Amino acid sequence: MLQSAPTYDALRAGFRWDLPARLNLAEQACDLWSRRDPDRVAILDHASGAAVTYGALAALSRRVQAALLARGVGPGDRVGVLLSQSPLCAAAHLACWRMGAISVPLFMLFREDALRSRLSDSGAGVVVTDAEGAGMLAPFDLEVLREDELPPDGAEGAAFDSGPETPAVLIYTSGTTGTPKGALHGHRVLTGHLPGVEMSHDFLGQPGDVLWTPADWAWIGGLFDVLMPGLALGVPVVAARMRRFDVDECTRIVSEHAVRNVFFPPTALRILKAADARITGLRSVASGGEPLGAEMLAWGRAALGVTINEFYGQTECNMVASSCAALFDPIPGALGRAVPGFDIAVIDEDGSPVEGEGDIAVRRGCASMMLEYWNRPEATAEKFRGDWLVTGDRGRLDAGFIRFVGREDDVITSAGYRIGPAEIEDCLLTHPGVATVGVVGKPDPLRTEIVKAYVVRKPGVEVDAGTLQAWVKDRLASYSYPREISFLDALPMTVTGKVIRKELKARAAAETAQD
Repeated sequence: MLQSAPTYDALRAGFRWDLPARLNLAEQACDLWSRRDPDRVAILDHASGAAVTYGALAALSRRVQAALLARGVGPGDRVGVLLSQSPLCAAAHLACWRMGAISVPLFMLFREDALRSRLSDSGAGVVVTDAEGAGMLAPFDLEVLREDELPPDGAEGAAFDSGPETPAVLIYTSGTTGTPKGALHGHRVLTGHLPGVEMSHDFLGQPGDVLWTPADWAWIGGLFDVLMPGLALGVPVVAARMRRFDVDECTRIVSEHAVRNVFFPPTALRILKAADARITGLRSVASGGEPLGAEMLAWGRAALGVTINEFYGQTECNMVASSCAALFDPIPGALGRAVPGFDIAVIDEDGSPVEGEGDIAVRRGCASMMLEYWNRPEATAEKFRGDWLVTGDRGRLDAGFIRFVGREDDVITSAGYRIGPAEIEDCLLTHPGVATVGVVGKPDPLRTEIVKAYVVRKPGVEVDAGTLQAWVKDRLASYSYPREISFLDALPMTVTGKVIRKELKARAAAETAQD
């Protein structure tokens, strides 16, 4: 855990990675607590109303482990976990890690092609799932372990003799910019997430803390920003599945389980804001995935009663930067400061740190960095420039704060200007008639590209393109306003709630071809 410090500089100066030679995720997240305090609550299951203790969670995971052993699973084998937020989902991952297997999180909203690509690429031969998931897996030739097929007794024995670099979990990227790749992480991945999770929740682990996220546990944001850190820190984690984010259900979950700490993806925050929702009783709210603007931060203070702490990372190397209202005030438009243990820089094409805008990169040696892309040595090599892992995001450093400009392939080049879409999106979102928006570059023979905005209006609100163009002109630079605006009923989104810019870019390119 982070040692408390009066300032950010003191916190950072006093931190060192302490990775033992032997490290097992199941031990770290569950088994240590199950031996020390077996009656301590680990998971609050919203579906059943049950409070699952660490002792019960360890016992359930050992039953999964026994079933996997009976099916021939051994160290290094890949095991799919096709389950939503539930005690069994947590237990399945723990079982894999305890026996030295590699868990592969799979999302319940995947369809056949998405499942096929991940199962085929990973070589998973067994998938732990429920009755719904078993139906989804019918087209595939593999072993399916259903929840009703678990033996009554669990596997005995110590955890596999793993170390920090031993492969543990294979998490696929969201695929917003190409075919999803499997980021292979070692047993050190949870240790690597803990400082950023604690920081983004104003030192998570205070008396009375209860943690929840609407993000699915199939993604790194749900699995390692919430579930496993909560378990490791002894903070009860709420398991509550929502097929689609619903404001009333969200507020009900927070109220019923006395949730004090929430990770809200930006899309969820925007939905809450559009509904004029108010949530009380929270101690911390963290958000990551897309930058928040000043308007959203101000709304959070008024509607949620807290300062939203933004954090930054990606599947390949997560929780590398964060805000922490307990230590310093956020800067609107910035993603926070480097988490203790992480060295972040903006670098050029040669891998040298630069002043001004460049590629956001993280130095090798931090614990949440992937081991490699699964079976893709060339892609792994391309991810690094010397000692730096390149995130693929453009940004700049401002007095230690990271300012996000845009994805490297999202930056708009117009009449000699390089324009990041995030700032324009933030500006448009402050307009009372805008529910959500995606901004891309549209090919233009004169300017190379023009700024094109795709806007979803708030229900019952009429707003036209000219009004929104004037809104941006009045608040940003004259060259960066959207020269074209189209209104849509919905934007293309990933399952994690991010705008799929490549689909909007394809749409804009097709429009140019028709002009």
